[in-house]
Formats: sequence, C-alpha cells, structure tokens
Amino acid sequence: MGYDAHTDWSGTIDRVQLGATRSEGGTRSVSYRLGGNTGLPFVEPHEGLVCPLVAYEICDDPVYWPALVLDRLGDTVEDLALWTRTAETELGADLVRLYLTSTKRRGFDDFAAIGTVVETVLASTPLPLVVEGPNEPAIESEAFRRIGEAGEGERLLLGTAEATRYRSVAAAALAYHHGVIAQSPIDVNLAKQLNILLREIGVPHDQIVIDPYTGALGYGFEYSYSAMERIRYAALKGDADLAMPMISSAIDSLAIKEVRDAPPGEEHRTAVAWEVTTGLSAAVAGAAVVCVRHPDSVAPLKAAIAATWGGS
Repeated sequence: MGYDAHTDWSGTIDRVQLGATRSEGGTRSVSYRLGGNTGLPFVEPHEGLVCPLVAYEICDDPVYWPALVLDRLGDTVEDLALWTRTAETELGADLVRLYLTSTKRRGFDDFAAIGTVVETVLASTPLPLVVEGPNEPAIESEAFRRIGEAGEGERLLLGTAEATRYRSVAAAALAYHHGVIAQSPIDVNLAKQLNILLREIGVPHDQIVIDPYTGALGYGFEYSYSAMERIRYAALKGDADLAMPMISSAIDSLAIKEVRDAPPGEEHRTAVAWEVTTGLSAAVAGAAVVCVRHPDSVAPLKAAIAATWGGS
C-alpha cells in the first residue's frame, strides 16, 4: 500500500538563514534558508525546499580530534586554512562547522586569537559557517562576543545554547545577527522549553535551530530519531515553539566499539559506514543539516541524501 501524504498539518517550519552573500551584506558564495517544510521530509512534497545539507566539521586544535581523522588527513590538520579549504575544493561539503577546541587549554585568556581563528576560516572558504564556542562558562561571554564580531554580516550559526547556559551565545547572536543552536538532551519538552527561554530574551524564531542531541547508530540514536520525529510532528501540528529546523551531529560515531575493534585496514571504511548511516537517518528524521568529521563521509552522505530526496 502506498504512502498517503498527511492532509491535516497546520504548521510550517520556520525558515532560518545560514550564510550571507555579498548582496546580503556578507562574503559567502551561497546562503541557505533552512526550514520552510509544510510536511514530513522526503515523503511529502518538498518543492522549493533546501535538500538536507552536509557540514564538514573541523577544529582549531587537532589534539582533541578523532585519531582516525588525523590519520586520514596527516599534516593537513596543522594548517587551519588548508584544512578549511578542503571542505569545498576536495570534499564538496555544503558548509563548514568549526569547533574552537583551543579554548580547552587550561588558563585560556587569548580572546583575540578566537576572532583571528574565525576570520581565518571565513577567509579560507566561501561556504557558510557554523561555529562552536567554548563549553566553559567562565570565558564564553567574551568568547562568543569575539566570534560574533569576527563573523558580523556573515550570518553564522552559533553553538551551543543549553538550558543552563544560553545567555552568552544568545547575546552574541542578537548583537551581530547570527543564528543560535539550541541543544537539549533528547527530550521534546526540554527542546521546547529551551526555545521558549531563548525567545523570552529576544531571540526570534528565525534565528533558532534545534539540536535534539544525537547518539551514534546503535548507541542511543534510535531514541534520538524518535525524539526528532516527535519534534517535527508537533511543529507540523501547529506547535510554534518547536517549529524550527534541526541540526544533527553524531560525534560519537568515530569512537564506538565497532570502529575501535574493526579489523586492521577496515577502520576507516567502518567509521565512514557508521557516520553516513547515522547522518542519512538523521536527515530522514527531519534534520536540515547533518554534520560529519571523517572526510570520506561527505561525498557518500551527500549522494545518499540526494538520491533519497529525489525519490530514487
């Protein structure tokens, strides 16, 4: 029996701009309007919508990055500008997600360096940029200010706001007109509450992207998938507090037991298979952006999403 499109949806997923071209006040080669859905992804009409995007994740201090990625890339990771350029020129990613892992250094106080890192990445790629700031309350207020200022006009997506720490990233987003990633621990009600908190301090709907938190396939992702579906169902049924596009990054995919215990010579293939399968599943569940870290994951994930989006 074929699938019958739902005819009772009353909600629409808000559109959130990611990236700004020169005509829009930025320097990106493309800008995306995430969201806009009036039905379920992939199974209902999606004319005029952006196919789920693939983001390639990099960092400014590779000592904290997965060993498999460092093994695959070699000296490339020591040159942030070069590493950034590969996202577009070699991998074909839709956007770049930068993690400021350098702020994990104990006693970090070089805030000027944060702005310089963001400027370097922006100068090295024309793609839209997602920036993950420090998960350190003592420095994040100034850190996010520097991030927001360095990317002013570029319509960045800043992460991550959580229920216990959201004011610093929200303040930077509002001051410099960027988007905010709102992350909650795999719970529909908590996701809704965080969106309400952000809106109460002035962050509008069209600057919020939901991260429901995603485990690796076989390690909690099944529950994440269910939560993502419930978030999307609630939004399409008219819950405006959940009517934002979603982003997903299964960062544990490269560290799970199956990858660690893969036969010699099979580690990279196994890691990519796990990351791509998790990413495609997240897209089907409703994620507008899915993120990967292994460079070999970008092309097959994009191909799988495009084929599924096109109905083939």
